[in-house]
Amino acid sequence: MKPSTNQSIDPRTQMASSNGHAVPNVSQSDSKLELFGFDSLVNILGLKSMAGEQAQATSSPRDSEDVEIAIGFPKETEPKQGTLMGVFIPCLQNILGIIYYIRFTWIVGMGGIWQSLVLVAFCGACTFLTGLSLSAIATNGAMKGGGPYYLIGRALGPEVGISIGLCFFLGNAVAGAMYVLGAVETFLDAIPSAGFFQETVTVVNNTLVNGTTKSGATTISTPSLHDLQIYGVVVTILLCFIVFGGVKIINKVAPAFLVPVLFSILCIYIGVSIAPEPGASKGITGLSIVTLAENWSSEYQPTNDAGVPDPNGSIYWDFNALLGLFFPAVTGIMAGSNRSASLKDTQRSIPVGTLSATLSTTLMYLLSVFLFGALATREELLTDRLLAAAIAWPGPAVIYIGIILSTLGAALQSLTGAPRLLAAIANDDILPILNCFKAYEGSEPHVATLFTSFICIACVVIGNLDLITPTITMFFLLCYAGVNLSCFLLDLLDAPSWRPRWKIHHWVLSLIGASQCIVIMFMISWTFTVVSLALASLIYYYVSLKGKAGDWGDGFKSAYFQLALRSLRSLGDFANCMKKKGRGMSIFVSIIDGDYHESAEEANTAYRQLSAYIDYKHCEGVAEIIVARSISDGFRSIVQIMGLGNLKPNIVVMRYPEIWRRENLITQIPSSFISIINDCIIANKAIVIVKGLDEWPNEYQRLYGTIDLYWIVRDGGLMLLLSQLLLARDGFESCKIQVFCIAEEGTEAEELKADVKKYLYDLRMQAEVIVVTMKSMEAHSEISPNAKKDPQEEYASAQDRIRAYLSQMKETAQREGRPLMEDGRQVVVNEEKVEKFLYTMLKLNTTIVKYSMMAAVVLVSLPPPPLNHPAYCYMEYMDMLVVNVPRMLIVRGYRRDVVTLFT
Repeated sequence: MKPSTNQSIDPRTQMASSNGHAVPNVSQSDSKLELFGFDSLVNILGLKSMAGEQAQATSSPRDSEDVEIAIGFPKETEPKQGTLMGVFIPCLQNILGIIYYIRFTWIVGMGGIWQSLVLVAFCGACTFLTGLSLSAIATNGAMKGGGPYYLIGRALGPEVGISIGLCFFLGNAVAGAMYVLGAVETFLDAIPSAGFFQETVTVVNNTLVNGTTKSGATTISTPSLHDLQIYGVVVTILLCFIVFGGVKIINKVAPAFLVPVLFSILCIYIGVSIAPEPGASKGITGLSIVTLAENWSSEYQPTNDAGVPDPNGSIYWDFNALLGLFFPAVTGIMAGSNRSASLKDTQRSIPVGTLSATLSTTLMYLLSVFLFGALATREELLTDRLLAAAIAWPGPAVIYIGIILSTLGAALQSLTGAPRLLAAIANDDILPILNCFKAYEGSEPHVATLFTSFICIACVVIGNLDLITPTITMFFLLCYAGVNLSCFLLDLLDAPSWRPRWKIHHWVLSLIGASQCIVIMFMISWTFTVVSLALASLIYYYVSLKGKAGDWGDGFKSAYFQLALRSLRSLGDFANCMKKKGRGMSIFVSIIDGDYHESAEEANTAYRQLSAYIDYKHCEGVAEIIVARSISDGFRSIVQIMGLGNLKPNIVVMRYPEIWRRENLITQIPSSFISIINDCIIANKAIVIVKGLDEWPNEYQRLYGTIDLYWIVRDGGLMLLLSQLLLARDGFESCKIQVFCIAEEGTEAEELKADVKKYLYDLRMQAEVIVVTMKSMEAHSEISPNAKKDPQEEYASAQDRIRAYLSQMKETAQREGRPLMEDGRQVVVNEEKVEKFLYTMLKLNTTIVKYSMMAAVVLVSLPPPPLNHPAYCYMEYMDMLVVNVPRMLIVRGYRRDVVTLFT
């Protein structure tokens, strides 16, 4: 961002010449389109600011416009990933874990085929509905780093987002330790001689099979705790080195972990089809209808700590217990969204990759239920923990390798996603205590990765995660519920920008998904659910006390706003105004000149008339009548006191005064018009001036064509937001949006177009981008045949009127021996600037008429009134701008962005 080379008019500068000049002292080939001293949006600084970069602080309401807007986006230093490597493979690696290899056959034996099918379908439906909610949000707006935290924080507020986000981070970090321990334990089971310490041997004397006690001793050997600790720490450190290498190295390593896993699953299916092989256990019958029928029903039995059926066992199983055991096997759908900052195209990659991984793994689990249920007797299913390895072709070693690599791959994804999640929370600058974990765009979160590694190593040293892993499941479910609730809230509030591209998604599905997550939490364990909710509540309370306010709106604030509006409506006689989907609160104000004591009755009459008109037009809002000595004084009172607390209007909408040239209004309206605009600038309120209000469609009319935006100066995105609000109305729903940008040179037109298209894409706004070069804006360009007035003739007439007005002003000043005055204030006349400003409006109007004569409505940036400039001249400039355009919105935003790149 660099200062403009064109400064505002210096009040001390005054043109001494009083002679008329027919030819403007303006170069016909000016390289910049200036709006009265302010550079154009040639380089789109608004894009950089709204994309999250910090713009230079401004000291006055006008300063933010007196800048040039920088082209393009920051250069990417981190390689971006596509759908396959960025989402699908990470999700697949996290979902395909150790549970499938060593516990899934046991689950089928305990719950039977039909309850196992219900179990898989129930868990798969939960993750699929969550994936739909995730897809709906990801396709509706740009998604930065942090994945689910980013979605939840923007929709439900920073307090909820951080409380769930930190729990989800902790769950990912501890899950990494769980995966590492699973890999090490499998390695030591496969190669016992690799252990440094003696194995632990457990002897079970009686085994419960098919409801009867089977005599005999069962010996179960488990690796030493110290071996688990030593190997676990070493493996964790090696994985952390890979993560420290960045996304480029992870992309190269990930297939090395995944391909053997997929091959091992294929080997299991081959082994199932050719079983039983010679020398196989008698319990392996091969695919058999008889075996399928015997295993169809459930048979829950008590077991010991190793999962072996034991009549004296301390663990009692039912469907809820199986749910808690199996659900971690379907988690991992957030692995892709956790790395959203590293994706090329979040809008496409997250939905396609997440849903594809969810559906493919769910179908694999469902198929495996039938295969395992028809393969072996219930005794074999319950007693052989490594049945999948025993039947695999060509031998168990393939499955051992698959288990080790699948768990290491899942651990790698956890150690990759968790630091990025923590860095995203820190980057929002809500909790100062997390500032050390910040990572700037394009850089790796090394500090967060180091902290995640310490957590993972500490959990590995503990060695036994039985007391922690249920809480991990709760953290995942809590996050899934938050994503579903975020989507539900956005649907419920009917946010103007909320238009999910995935039409299958509806608020009912998101509500079902959230409810299902909460139900599963309580079904698994009331105790761990309460612990998880208590921890999230403590974090929420801490953030509320110590955290900074987020610079974005959220669903809860919107809900409070709606409740406040309904409460206000209940106080007055306008409850029936709620007939449209409009969610905003409007205050319709009329100003009456005069003394309040004398005009009180007139004000009451005007109030009743205005209220009746609001009802007749089915508008949403309240009527207010202000009595003041002048329109300027009345508006100044309105802009300062209107509203209640934070419930204040932030946009001022007024009709363009097309009748200002009437003899009795020619001095009053221009000064009042400029005074209102300047008051809005000082009060930091946006302005929308409506030209052609009589041409506006009523509730029964429909307009077709385009909504054209001439986005010339930075306005916080207000013009873009207004176009989306117009599309939401019935009268404009058939229109399409066109965004016109002005390039100084032909060489930068394509770059400018690409930047604007990228920005609109990140906002998920469907619009055509058209770049107009300065050469095509010359006044002698082709005039539209549909134009009612010749712009050149209007330009010449305006020159004559301005010349006459300034001459009369100077004569009066000389006669009375005082400085140049207009409506009681001193003004400065710089005739060169007057000509330049008028010519600027001619160029802009000619361009609008050429490209947008048949548009349904045109939106254009409002030029701020030049300082100490004659109000009459400003009105002539504005008239030159709106000539031949039937419907126009002239917009000026304020310093705060109203369109953001998040939800």
